[in-house]
Formats: sequence, C-alpha cells, structure tokens
Amino acid sequence: MSEPKKKNNRFCPIARKCGACQLQNMSYPEQLSWKMAKSIKLLSRFGHVDEIIGMDEPYHYRNKAQAAFGRTARGRIISGIYQSGTHIIATTDSCYLESPEADAIIVTIRRLAESVGLPIYDEDRRVGCLRHVLVRTGAESGQILVAIVTATPVFPGKNHFIQALLAAHPQITTIVQNINSGHDSMVLGKTQKVLYGSGYIEDTLCGCVFRISARSFYQINHAQTEKLYDIALHYAELSPKDLLIDAYCGIGTIGLIAAKQYGCRVVGIENNETAIRDAVINKKRNGVEQVRFLCDDAGRFLKAAAKENQRADVLICDPPRAGCSRDFLSACVALAPQRMVYISCNPETQARDLGFLAKNGYRVRKIQPVDMFPHTAHIETIVLLSYKKEWDCR
Repeated sequence: MSEPKKKNNRFCPIARKCGACQLQNMSYPEQLSWKMAKSIKLLSRFGHVDEIIGMDEPYHYRNKAQAAFGRTARGRIISGIYQSGTHIIATTDSCYLESPEADAIIVTIRRLAESVGLPIYDEDRRVGCLRHVLVRTGAESGQILVAIVTATPVFPGKNHFIQALLAAHPQITTIVQNINSGHDSMVLGKTQKVLYGSGYIEDTLCGCVFRISARSFYQINHAQTEKLYDIALHYAELSPKDLLIDAYCGIGTIGLIAAKQYGCRVVGIENNETAIRDAVINKKRNGVEQVRFLCDDAGRFLKAAAKENQRADVLICDPPRAGCSRDFLSACVALAPQRMVYISCNPETQARDLGFLAKNGYRVRKIQPVDMFPHTAHIETIVLLSYKKEWDCR
C-alpha cells in the first residue's frame, strides 16, 4: 500500500501508528465531503440531508487529553496514545487535536516521573503506580484539571511531585489522584483523592456554567458543541409551557441550556450517579428552578410515564455510540412526544433507530450533520422527528 498523500500541511508523524485520525491524509474540505457523502448514504432515505457544518480552525479542539504510560525495553519512561486496537503505546509529545497546554503538562509529568523514580504500571505483571494522565481544559474559563491515574492509593513522593508540577505549570487549577486497580481497558477508576484545588473545573457553554470533574461526560469540542446545541434547540421549538425530557442527560448540559434560554420545564434522565450529582450542582450553579434530574434508566422511566398517561411535548436524546435500545424506542413511541430531537455520534445506529421510529408513527423532518471530530471518521448528526398526530393536521 502506498503512503497517503500529504495533503494536510500538519500531517502527524505518528498518524499510522496511532490510528485515531483516520482522515488525516485528506485536506479538510475533502474530509467534509467524505462525511457528507457518508451521511447521505446512511440517512437520505429518511429525508433531505443538510450540508455538514465544519470548523473554521479544525485543530487543537479537544478539551480533554489523555496519555498512557509505559517503559521501553531499556527502561525509559514513555507516554502517548494506545495504537488502534492494542495496548502498545504510540509515543508522542504533542497532538494536533489536543490543547498544547495539556500536552506540555503530560510531558512534564513524564519527565518528573523519570526524575523521581515513580514506578510505572506494568500491565502484564500488574505492578507499579502511574498508569495514565487525563487533562481537562475549560475553553472559556481557561481552568485546567489534571487527573493522575495510579494503580494503587500509594503515590510515592506525592507532595514533592505535585509541588514540582505546579511550579512548572502554575496555570493548573486542580489536581486529583484517580485510583484504578482494575485489569480492564478503562482509563479512570471510581475512587479519587483531591491533591490540589477543588477537584473540579468550570466552563461556560451556551451561556450556562458547568462543573466538570475527571469522570464527567462533557463534549470535547466546545465550538462545535455550541453550534450543535443551538441547532438542536432550534429544532425543538420550545416554549415556556413545554415539558422537555432530556434522555441520557449526562451532567445536564442541554437540558439546563434549554430551560435557561426558553423557560421550559425539563426532566433529565441519566443512569450514571456521578453525572446526576454534577447535574444537580450545575442546576443550582445556574439558578434554574424548573429542571428535575433523576438517576434512572431512560427507557424504564419513559415506559412508566406512558403507563401513567403522563405526556411530554419534546424529547431530546443523545445516546452512546451503540444507539438507543429497543426498549427505549418502544417507550418513546408509547409516550409519543410531539417532537423528538435525536443527536447521535454514530449515524449507522441512528439510521437503525430512525427506521424503527418511522414504522411507529414518527416522520423525519430535518437532518443536520455536524463535524465534531475533524480528522477522524466520526460524524455527529441531529435529526428532528415529529409524531403523526402533529403532521397529520399540518
């Protein structure tokens, strides 16, 4: 196979080893054309697909960076990204998608680990300390969270290490030690200690302020997320009298933005307890009273609501890549909100789910792709659906 043509003037030297930027060999306009064609192929049977919305500057957009740590055969400490489908580290000091500040912090941690002799975790022998580092940055606030992931609660030379890290990067807002003693591929464990600062950062998105911890789900591309949410809420046609159900609500971002901008009532559903705790804090932080967050399975909640003859005017869902379960979709049909806004990071599973909804009373009204992840093959799509009772009378 021939080498990819260097059409991108920032072609990454480890692109083939890393495998994360599958479209790196294309110019950005070519990437958008490729994603547009894929969106049309998967979704055009449901209706017209609007032109994909790209980025003005498609580099350094990730507000979350993470690195794995290991050693070479000669014992030198390395850090970087796991090669696609493996646990082999593709060594790198920087990434064209990540914040330069975050990359510099990771390089400093690697240097400090070498200088103080911090034991690096060995996956095969299951011994050692340092496993990963995760850095979150606030796009508008400028705040920085560093999570140092260790295999055990013991962190040799912790105080000296933290002091040296802060001396090198005084812009760091908070540092936590996350403890992951598991033997799976998860980066973060469930237990953590605050080593410096509050243990979280804040950032502003669409006029709302959100608390972001190491384990929070927060969209990684701030600029494109604001475009995505603006479109999704425009599609929803919300008014103060409406009840919005925000399924898979995470830390409450889109539900709180909707309530603040449109005055509607919101019920947010999420099965992650940590995310719901953050959502409740975010509700108080933004002074939004007409929002209720529940820790529950979204499908189970909707099914129970339909059985009790409760109604919702609008439902917004943003499920994981696997898409919505059949139980969730069946519960949506039973509840029958007038409008649904389905946000997806995987148009393949979204197309499957739209097929089910189309057979059960819903019609697709609008389809909008958004490039949330430039240089990768991933596509975010927003689809507006309306229930037959609404479009029968139009």
